[in-house]
Amino acid sequence: MVLLAVCSLQRERQSEMAPGSLKSILTAAVNTGVTEARARIFGHVLNPTGLKSAHKILRKKLIGEKVAQWYPHDIRKDDPLIMKAEEKERTNKLEMLKRRGKGPPKKGQGKRSKRKS
Repeated sequence: MVLLAVCSLQRERQSEMAPGSLKSILTAAVNTGVTEARARIFGHVLNPTGLKSAHKILRKKLIGEKVAQWYPHDIRKDDPLIMKAEEKERTNKLEMLKRRGKGPPKKGQGKRSKRKS
């Protein structure tokens, strides 16, 4: 890995300026080796190109569980007495609408069937 970095740096240096000195090539190789070793030891992600990556976002803790805990549990869904009362209320309202003639039409007698005939 380090040898590859040395070779690539050596080519870059040769293309940039006159034959690069051995000292500059060695310092560049040592620097890349140190950064790679540091990344391996401390668990960092090495990004030598400097391009954007999503690692910063993916590294954060997930917050879905915290958000779910913030809202209280809805007891209406679990309690059968409350569900029964709500259903009774709904049927009473539907019955009142039917008495006034405002309830839902029977199956097959809605708007679409009246448009066809």
